[in-house]
Amino acid sequence: MFYYVLKFVLLGPMLRLLFRPRAEGLEHVPAKGAAIVAGNHLSFADPLLMPAVLKRRITFLAKAEYFTAPGLTGRLTALVLRGAGQISVDRSGRAAGQAAIREGLGVLAKGELLAIYPEGTRSPDGQLYKGKVGVAVMALAAQVPVIPCAMVGTFEIWPPGRVLPRIRPVAIRFGEPLDFSRFTGRAHQKAVLRAVTDEITYAILRLSGQEYVDRYAADVKAGQAKGRRG
Repeated sequence: MFYYVLKFVLLGPMLRLLFRPRAEGLEHVPAKGAAIVAGNHLSFADPLLMPAVLKRRITFLAKAEYFTAPGLTGRLTALVLRGAGQISVDRSGRAAGQAAIREGLGVLAKGELLAIYPEGTRSPDGQLYKGKVGVAVMALAAQVPVIPCAMVGTFEIWPPGRVLPRIRPVAIRFGEPLDFSRFTGRAHQKAVLRAVTDEITYAILRLSGQEYVDRYAADVKAGQAKGRRG
């Protein structure tokens, strides 16, 4: 219930007024049934703005740090995310990754929409980074379509490190659903998981117009942090 109060009464109207999100390709999002919406991740604003343009409820796998950030802003963020039914995911280690996949498959088993960021973290510089194969594991295991999604302009309004967002219009583009039924029964093959993930990433790239970097964003961030410490 709180999800719809946020969407239609509290947060949604404010977001639509401030950022005037222009949705393109909404006809590609199924009106019912399970599906994965796989998008680029440029800003903290992304999981707030995407639900504002969708009629259906959508659940995000949100990193655990969003739920444990200190201060008033952190507590408010955790309250909003929990109230909206978002799932806290510990991304440290292989076991944590498997737990995230189980949580995602549980959402899909209920016939709902699941939002995933294949990059695994926000882009540090606005470019599109290599996708992790968890999205492919879930798509093949649940046998559901994947709708590519591109957030356009959200890096400019709220890049990493900025405290408050700039007030500018953004666009949210949804592409045609991707069908991976041809890989049924082959989800255990690493080459298949990589091929599916790369196809999803390329579909996002075509929608977003970003520059592509064939590295994991988390590795780039780790290198940047190490450089700052050095």
